[in-house]
Amino acid sequence: MNESRQELLFLYSENSDLASPTRAWSRYSGSGRFHRSGDLDEAPYPSVVAAMQDGWRVLQVSQLLAPTPGADMTTTSFLKYEALLERFEETA
Repeated sequence: MNESRQELLFLYSENSDLASPTRAWSRYSGSGRFHRSGDLDEAPYPSVVAAMQDGWRVLQVSQLLAPTPGADMTTTSFLKYEALLERFEETA
């Protein structure tokens, strides 16, 4: 009997454009087959749009926040441009 298990993919883009290059990622499988946190030499998809074209559904994108003037040169922060995607994989 085949069962469907959820997969989640977090892609962090260079900027707010969903076609911009992927800079970091994490991927999780509900089947337990894999868990990857950016440990590959290449991102699984070059952009959020490329993942969508491969069947991933966008669930959420990051809120756009205005930067504090000058803070980009003086502080370290989180990766701002996150997209959460999902798809379902068939397991045997």
